[in-house]
Amino acid sequence: MLIARRADTRARADFATWLMMAKLNGFSALPAEAQTFLEGYRQLLARMTEADASEATIQLMYKSYYAEMGGSGTPPEIPSRASEPVADTGKVTAFRRPPARPKPVAARSTEKPRLPVALIFICLAIVYVSIRYFWR
Repeated sequence: MLIARRADTRARADFATWLMMAKLNGFSALPAEAQTFLEGYRQLLARMTEADASEATIQLMYKSYYAEMGGSGTPPEIPSRASEPVADTGKVTAFRRPPARPKPVAARSTEKPRLPVALIFICLAIVYVSIRYFWR
């Protein structure tokens, strides 16, 4: 069963990758195996819906990968992962930033007043100029 799951996962990933490459005009850059599977997909697409053609192609790839990975006999049936539409339950809440908490008044009075950055810079500049002036 482990081989079957790996083969199924690989088939789904490869199919999605190859299909996107083909849509981006990179069909000729794909390996021969990918081109063969995508040609089969295009033929199936002419006869059935896109979802059915995709699933049928993935199943063909899965069987091929199962045999390639060392699986013996017929590959076990893996349930298809059809995406079900998400039901709207109405319980979704929007994320909001919590309101800012005011600082306690007591903490402000015990805190030392901070010097603004510009004042500190001016003081450092004065010290630097005075040292340069007195050394000459």
